[in-house]
Amino acid sequence: MTRPPAAPFGPGPHAAADAAPLRIGNASGFYGDRFDAVREMLTGGPLDVLTGDYLAELTMLILGRDRAKDPGRGYATTFLRQLEDTLGLAMERGVRLVTNAGGLNPAGLADAVRDLAGRLGIGCRVAHVEGDDLLGARDWGPGVVTANAYLGGGGIAECLRGGADVVVTGRVTDAALVTGPATAYFGWAADDWDALAGAVVAGHILECGTQATGGNYAFFTEHDSRRPGFPLAEIRPDGSSVITKHPHTGGAVTVGTVTAQLLYETAGARYPGPDVTARLDSVRLTQDGPDRVRVHGVRGEAPPRTLKTGLTRLGGHRNEVTFVLTGLDIEAKAALVRDQMEGAMSKRRPAEVRWTLSRTDHPDATAQEEASALLRLVVRDRDQAAVGRVISGAAVELALASYPGFHVTAPPGKGSPYGVFEAVYLPADTVPHTAVLPDGSRRAIPPAPAAAVPEEPVDELPLPPPLPPGPTRRAPLGAVAGARSGDKGGSANIGVWARSADAWRWLAHTLTVDRLRELLPETAPLTVTRHPLPRLRALNFVVEGLLGEGVAAQARFDPQAKAVGEWLRSRHLDIPEVLL
Repeated sequence: MTRPPAAPFGPGPHAAADAAPLRIGNASGFYGDRFDAVREMLTGGPLDVLTGDYLAELTMLILGRDRAKDPGRGYATTFLRQLEDTLGLAMERGVRLVTNAGGLNPAGLADAVRDLAGRLGIGCRVAHVEGDDLLGARDWGPGVVTANAYLGGGGIAECLRGGADVVVTGRVTDAALVTGPATAYFGWAADDWDALAGAVVAGHILECGTQATGGNYAFFTEHDSRRPGFPLAEIRPDGSSVITKHPHTGGAVTVGTVTAQLLYETAGARYPGPDVTARLDSVRLTQDGPDRVRVHGVRGEAPPRTLKTGLTRLGGHRNEVTFVLTGLDIEAKAALVRDQMEGAMSKRRPAEVRWTLSRTDHPDATAQEEASALLRLVVRDRDQAAVGRVISGAAVELALASYPGFHVTAPPGKGSPYGVFEAVYLPADTVPHTAVLPDGSRRAIPPAPAAAVPEEPVDELPLPPPLPPGPTRRAPLGAVAGARSGDKGGSANIGVWARSADAWRWLAHTLTVDRLRELLPETAPLTVTRHPLPRLRALNFVVEGLLGEGVAAQARFDPQAKAVGEWLRSRHLDIPEVLL
């Protein structure tokens, strides 16, 4: 199968105010997402660009360990396998493919795509973006496995303008997969802040795939959530967009599903990135028909003068044992086995020892599992020996010498390495950013016009007046509010939103930082910041340090804080009856 090279993206008629929108879809929210999504998106309806996001903090560590074993690896091989039966389909339909699956080796993946196209007899122009990998650029200290700056969309835009059908990147911001194609297509200038900010918001909504179409949604029972379709954005020349999905796919696109994703892994009103700082407090969402949500009014500011750079390092080794405590005297059983294990660790105590008792047991239970609680021991140390045989051996030796009903959820092991994520910030003009075009020529991408991070606070929109007093009823917060939570390094965010004006009036004045700490006692000793976003009827809480050193360190049993929002929604408080 051969075809002439695609015409390069360029402003031309696309920049006109009444031009047809650029349709950008997403087929991957993480490394391991639904394999068939690329084909589903290519066959489900018209598209101009199909993106795939494969990278996360933990993924970079995984790819770094892959690269250490084989320098030719370091990219997401799933993307290449997905192209085996879809590359020809994309080329026939004129759909550009833009992905960060290049990970730590974008040039290697670009070569592999060229080889695949050659074997299949497909005419395909491949380009890649590099410069983010800074591992060898300086001494990062011991144990660092990866060091990658978060680049913007400029390199992607240059590759598309150069006629690329497939653009492979390493570590770029998730939203860059959208800002790059939109910049190339509409011909935006580097300081078209509002248009770029609109594209960043659209990119943030798309980046996690089906989380925008009803996946992981607080009110999941209101739609068919068995197999939600992947999202797409119809982006206009001014940066506004409509979020939708292909017809006849599962899930739903509503103001609620889009709000949930907008709040995911964000913080305050300013959402800084290498292309632009998007003002989340300016975002307006409007239902534009079934499965269509219009995103408009987005304002942008200059990006900061620095680029976020993510470091992953091996932090040491960890081990875990979960003891099952059944029936009566749970607290006493936990105390006994804890004393026994502490005694066994006394000669060589690991650097970090953490015990957690989860009272999952119910009195007079009709099923044994419902009568059982879980006592979890997690140990960490630089030395594998300190978390290996000492811990697992001691746990095994207690099998006939501890509390009645002794057993564990899984045989204890010898311990495994864990990772640590750290973000540092480098001057943007010191980080290379290079587009390698299909013809092999290289184009240096200058950093965006930047500014110092504004020191003045955001002019916050006024909160609505509180609801008038009235009768209340004890009920879970989730009866009137949705939530979504996630991780950023060692911190967690919890976005909470109301679905009506009256519920927002109550939520804004009720869910304070102090009330959040009461409802979620684990947050009580930590720094918690509340960010109101009135146009979204939402509050966003950032809880610093809840996740320790990040997801790879597995500091808590929910290491990415995915379910903290649902924990909050399950907590009971006095809610006005008029809302219930």
